[in-house]
Amino acid sequence: MNQYTSTGIQGLDFLLNGGFPTGATILLEGLPGTGKTNLSMQFLYNGAVQYDEPGLYITFEELPGQLYKEMKAFGWDIPALERENKMRVLCVSPQVLLEQMETQNGLFEQIINEIGCKRVAIDSISLFQIGDESVETKRKTIYKLRNILRKFNLTSLLIQEQTAAQDSEISYINYVVDGVIRLALKDYKEHYRKRTLEVLKMRGRKIVEGEHIYRITDHGIHLLPAFSMVEDKAHLYNATAITTGIPRLDQLLDGGIPEGSAFILDTNSKANYKYLAVSIAANRLLAGENLIILLSSLSTINDLEFLYGLYGVNLKEYVAKRKVFFIEHYRRPIPPGFEEAIIDVSDLKNEEYRQATQTVLLPYIQSSVERNEKWFVYYDLNTIVSQRGKDFLQTYFTEEISKLNASGFSVLALSNFTELGPELSSFIERTSNGVIKTWVEGSYQYVQLLKSPMGKMSIPLLVENINTKPYINLI
Repeated sequence: MNQYTSTGIQGLDFLLNGGFPTGATILLEGLPGTGKTNLSMQFLYNGAVQYDEPGLYITFEELPGQLYKEMKAFGWDIPALERENKMRVLCVSPQVLLEQMETQNGLFEQIINEIGCKRVAIDSISLFQIGDESVETKRKTIYKLRNILRKFNLTSLLIQEQTAAQDSEISYINYVVDGVIRLALKDYKEHYRKRTLEVLKMRGRKIVEGEHIYRITDHGIHLLPAFSMVEDKAHLYNATAITTGIPRLDQLLDGGIPEGSAFILDTNSKANYKYLAVSIAANRLLAGENLIILLSSLSTINDLEFLYGLYGVNLKEYVAKRKVFFIEHYRRPIPPGFEEAIIDVSDLKNEEYRQATQTVLLPYIQSSVERNEKWFVYYDLNTIVSQRGKDFLQTYFTEEISKLNASGFSVLALSNFTELGPELSSFIERTSNGVIKTWVEGSYQYVQLLKSPMGKMSIPLLVENINTKPYINLI
């Protein structure tokens, strides 16, 4: 028996890692007009047509004729499926339904056996909550309903109408069922409302969390999972990804950061970004690339020598081979063995800065390019802003990224979007191929992929400190 039952709604199946748990009872809740009936009927229709799994739609209020007409607008011919014994629409009262479900060989069991039913939708269980019965009695009713559906191994959707202020008496239903899906209709900008779907709970399935936008189209519910964007096909062409050294980040990036791409690492003063940045840069060295590091005021060469050593990189050896260079804006002591790798720009004006870096690096770059070697550049944009100003950064960064990408260089640029301000941050983000953000909230640090050449984004991932390489784990 399959472990899951596909809904046939592509975006929803993605959120559920394949579909509903087979035989599960799922609560589908939402305010009027959110599309609960449409989603339920689409689940049944797809089951009958695509997977040869007959379904039963039970309605307490809507007459079959009206339902047929509404579903016909999506191209779903429900009467035709009924004639083929692939679906049934049953209109009864809640009391009669429960009586028949409890009766051996009653109407409910007869229909299940007659069509070989696999899927059920009940619209809506809110009517079970109306009346003078005690909360305990209502709870027993829902338990009874769930247990009978489980008995026949039916994958079921229980529709529940939400009110503006959800009744606390019926919150227990969320604990009884195997899964909870919430549909919402929210105000968004002016004269527009967006529809969102959120999987709050699903026993036995790994889910994609968060709110995801859906539309009701001519063919039914079309759900677009959050963080789903268009791939940059031009950039991906012949691109080779190099590992970041962090497995979860590599997974999000389809193997790693592509050669010839420019990524931004957006962080703040509270976040520990060093392991993330050093892991990425160290693995470029280990992959045979050359490295240029623009030093910050907080990172000395001694600090970097220690950090890179944790990742199996002896910086002094790479310096001796002319494979690592440092751009230094601050007058600081230079450790022995690193003298020839330092490009001192501390007293240089902006135009002199450009000339100095090119004059020193160009001979090494030209000879290495002739050997088909690659280069990786790590910038600290915060240092450029503090030493050379925002105007310089805006002009310099665009030109630099354009030249580097044209030469096949890869770039990781450290930045703090909050300090740069919205206009400059937006400009830098547009210029780059990818954005990785890390920040601290409360007692936890998070990492999120906000932009990538593959068109992927991610949910915020927790940063866990570990004692072995790469020293952080993303969860």
